[in-house]
Amino acid sequence: MRLQNRLTEKFGIEHPIVLAPMDYVSDWRLASAVAEAGGLGLIGGGYGDESWLHDQFDRVTTEAVGCGFITWSMAQQPQLLGKTIGYRPAAIFLSFSDPAPHASAIRAAGIPLICQVHNLEQARRAVAVGANVIAAQGGEAGGHGTGTRSTFTLVPEVADFLAREAPEVMLVAAGGIGDGRGLAAALALGADGALVGTRFWAAEEAAIPRAAQHRALRASGDDTIRQSAFDIVREKPWPNRYTGRVLHNDFIRRWHGDESGLRGVLQEKQEQFRAAVKAEDYDVANLIVGEVVGQIDRVDTVASIIDDMVDTAAAILGRTSHDLAAIGS
Repeated sequence: MRLQNRLTEKFGIEHPIVLAPMDYVSDWRLASAVAEAGGLGLIGGGYGDESWLHDQFDRVTTEAVGCGFITWSMAQQPQLLGKTIGYRPAAIFLSFSDPAPHASAIRAAGIPLICQVHNLEQARRAVAVGANVIAAQGGEAGGHGTGTRSTFTLVPEVADFLAREAPEVMLVAAGGIGDGRGLAAALALGADGALVGTRFWAAEEAAIPRAAQHRALRASGDDTIRQSAFDIVREKPWPNRYTGRVLHNDFIRRWHGDESGLRGVLQEKQEQFRAAVKAEDYDVANLIVGEVVGQIDRVDTVASIIDDMVDTAAAILGRTSHDLAAIGS
């Protein structure tokens, strides 16, 4: 059973799998590996490092690679969007703020616009500004989000909304998808594909230290937590409604819930944090992973991850189709 659909046709890819644009982790190598394995690769433009981004696009090895940005941060660098459009990415992915100030330039350039949303109101806004694809992210996801909705309920609600109001807009499910069961579930819930982060974070090609990956693979989903302490120590001015899911550690045990105390000793703790990152000390340094980390037990190549995901999803959906046909006969 093939999993090709309108999403794969739109982006000229083989599988309805999209790499989450994880800040720095989703570099040219990881994005290219996902594209070469049949998915859509997205470079993690994150907060917007122009020189880093130029280097990434200069090294991309295939066409099916786009880029994602933290929208409120990109807005502080007006030149960045134009520079990115000039690279002719396969898509531009916007998250965590109103996409309207950037949408018209993206659409005028003929580049597909993907907008990440966390609730139905944001989905309506994404449609209004001309998104080609909506990524509906549940609170299970790693990294930032509102954490107020579950993937399992948000995705079908957005799918129903799009079916009624904007059937031409495609949908990808995000949050808690790390294997073929999750991909099959996303498609069954009405999505056209899946946005995958944590599973590719644990890929051989990911720009993440092996020590970080192996630390995370010992964890379960219960060992993750939504918090803001790491944003404070990194001085990232996130809007209050967004928290970040990370792996629990000693730093979080001390400062989660005592954010005002952290601000009071910020310089000292920043020095400790930077030293921990350099030393790969993950009792203090942050590991940005989602709840699905508890389903991952090894670091694999991107190609093997995608092959296994697609084979399992196809088997599940094929079996389901057969069983439903038998019931109806």
